[in-house]
Amino acid sequence: MAQVPDVGSHVRLKLTTHDGDTTIEGVVLPPAVAEHITVKLANGYNISHPLSSIEILSAEQPVASESVEFHAPSMNPDLPTVRIVHTGGTIASKVDYTTGAVTAQFEPSELVEHVPELLNIANLDVHKIGNMFSEDIRPNHWNQIIDASERAFADGCVGVVVTHGTDTLHITASAVAFAWCGKGGNPPGRIAFVGSQRSSDRASSDAAQNLISAVKWAAEGPQPTGELSDAVVVSMHTTSDDGACSIHAATGVRKLHSSRRDAFRPVNTMPLATVHIDNSDVSLNLGHHYEEARSTIQSRSAASEASRFNENIVIRQMIAGPWLTTQEIQDAVGSNVDALVIHGTGLGHLPIENPNNDAPQNIELHDALAQLNIPALVVNQCIHGPVNMNVYSKGRIQQDIGLLGHGLTSSPEAAVVKLHFALSNDMDVASTMAENLFGEQQQTILN
Repeated sequence: MAQVPDVGSHVRLKLTTHDGDTTIEGVVLPPAVAEHITVKLANGYNISHPLSSIEILSAEQPVASESVEFHAPSMNPDLPTVRIVHTGGTIASKVDYTTGAVTAQFEPSELVEHVPELLNIANLDVHKIGNMFSEDIRPNHWNQIIDASERAFADGCVGVVVTHGTDTLHITASAVAFAWCGKGGNPPGRIAFVGSQRSSDRASSDAAQNLISAVKWAAEGPQPTGELSDAVVVSMHTTSDDGACSIHAATGVRKLHSSRRDAFRPVNTMPLATVHIDNSDVSLNLGHHYEEARSTIQSRSAASEASRFNENIVIRQMIAGPWLTTQEIQDAVGSNVDALVIHGTGLGHLPIENPNNDAPQNIELHDALAQLNIPALVVNQCIHGPVNMNVYSKGRIQQDIGLLGHGLTSSPEAAVVKLHFALSNDMDVASTMAENLFGEQQQTILN
C-alpha cells in the first residue's frame, strides 16, 4: 500500500481502474474515505481512490505560504472610481488544503489582483467589512454596508460594488435598496451586489465575470431613477455558460438553485440589463422594458444620506400548510416579537377554514390571527406571482381579520425586508406595505 503524501502536497499519481491505468495531478486533501487518497484536481473537483491501487509518480511537499503584499494600481484620470465593499462569501473564498473545505479567506485586494480586466473599466479602491459567509450576516451588517456606501459617494466614487455570499445576497441587497430609496431618496450613484457560486480559485469559478459585470454597471450604468428598483442591483451569471451576466433589480431577484452558476433568477419581472463579456470586450445593454420605463418617468434627485435599520427588530417567520397551528402563533406572541410573516400557499392562503367540520385547529388558527396586536404579513410561498387575497373568499377573510400582504409582487424576502424597514423607521406598517415605495412592487409580472 502506498504511503500517503502530506496534505497540501502536489502529487502526480498513476491510478489502476476498471478501465485501465490513468494518470492524474493535483493537491492532496484529507482523505474522504479510510484507506483512500483524496486529491483536488486542477478543474476544481475532488477525486478519491484506494491506496491499494495507486502508484506515486511524484510528490512535492507543501510550501509554507508567504505573505504577499498587494499594491494599489495607479489611478487612471480617464476612468471613474468605484469602491468595492467587501463582506466575504464564496466570491472571496478558496480551498483550505489543510481541511479540504472552502473558506472565506481571499482579501479584497486579491480579488482585484486576480481580475486585471477590472482596471480597464474603473479605478478601484476597497473597503473591507469582513470575510463572512452570507448566512452569518445580520441587520447590523446591513447598516455597516449602508455606512460604507454613504462614505464611498461622499469620497467621490460614482458607484459601489458589494461582494457578498449568495445565500442571502438578495436579502441584503433589498435592505440597502430600502435604506436609500424607501423614504423617497435616491443614491448619488449605482450600487451593485455580486457573488459567485464557485470559489474564486476554481477553474469553473463564475467570480471573475460576475465581478466584471458588477463593476461595469457601477462605473458606466445609467444613473438610477429611484423609481424602478434600479438604485441597487444584483449581478450574476445569465446562464451556466460564461459570456453574459444579468443585472437584476435587488427586490426582484432570488437565488433559486443551490449550486448552478445561473442560480439567480428574476421574480415577477425581467433583468434591467445584460453585460456581455467576450475576452477584453465588455458591453452593457439595457433591457427594452427598462429603457422604455426610464423614458417615461421623472428620476428622483440624489440624496447624500440613507436610512438605517433597527437591529433589535425581531420578525418570526412560519410556513402555511398542514403543520401550522395556533401554537406557533402563541409561541411567537409570547416571545414578544415585533411582527409575524407567514409564507402562504398559492395566492397567499392560510389554513383558517373548516368546511368539513373535521379540522377545528383551522378555526383556532383563524381566531388567534384575528386577535393579534402586532403586524402579520402574508408573502408568497410560490415565489413567483402576486399575493392576491381578492380572488377567493379565504383571502377576503384574511384581509378582514387584518392580515397584510395583498398585492405584493416583490420577492418574498424583499417584502420581509420592507416590513423590517417600516418598523425600523416608525412608518405605518399597513399603508407602507401596500405602497410602491420605489418600484419594488414589480409592474412587469410574467406568466
